[in-house]
Order: sequence, then structure tokens, then C-alpha cells
Amino acid sequence: QVQLVESGGGLVQAGESLRLSCEASGGTSSTRAMAWFRQAPGKEREFVAAKSRVDWTYYGDVVKGRFTISRDNTKNMIYLQMNSLKLEDTATYYCAARQPDFSSGYSLLSNVTSYQNWGQGTQVTVSS
Repeated sequence: QVQLVESGGGLVQAGESLRLSCEASGGTSSTRAMAWFRQAPGKEREFVAAKSRVDWTYYGDVVKGRFTISRDNTKNMIYLQMNSLKLEDTATYYCAARQPDFSSGYSLLSNVTSYQNWGQGTQVTVSS
């Protein structure tokens, strides 16, 4: 079972940028879909971005055009570059990994239940 550890969260002002990292260990990130989700207090976990095993890329509507997901398979890392941050981006951001397969498609990879492994999350706070 792959273990995921997120880092890079923090406090930023609206309009600034932040880069989140997720390190996968105990498994190979290149053989599975990886994703970022976020959860604000009192809200359900929300899809942010995902990459399939063959690098099909998907984004949630609320972050499209501002966030970029990328991966470095040589380091078993996945990243989330967040630009033009807004107050409403404040949340705990979670890295997720699916079991090794060739799954793709927005409906599948944007679904929380499609992922078997989760990190503990990193807090992102955007202030005005």
C-alpha cells in the first residue's frame, strides 16, 4: 500500500502562488492515477486535479486555468502549482492515489471513492 505525504501548505495573500508536493512511498506513483482534493471546514471533500497513469489530466471547474498538476515519476512525486489564489481556495489539500491500473476519465478520477490511498493533508490559508 502506498503512503502519501503532502507538504508545501501555508498562509498566503490573495493573488499569490503556492506549490504543494506529495511524496509517494511503498509503491510506484507512475503505475497509478494520482490526484489532489481539498476540504474546507463544514464542506465535503472537493476534486481539484488528477493525472491518470498515462498522464491524461483533469481539473475541477473552480481551479481550471489557475492550478496545474504535474508529476515526476523518477522521484515518486506529484505537485500542485496554485496561482492567483482566492479566499475560497482556503482548505486542507489532500493527495490521493488509486490502485495501479489504467483508469481514466473525468467522472472516475474526480470521484473521492475512486482512490484507495490518502495523505494526511496540508493546510492552505488564503487571506485578503
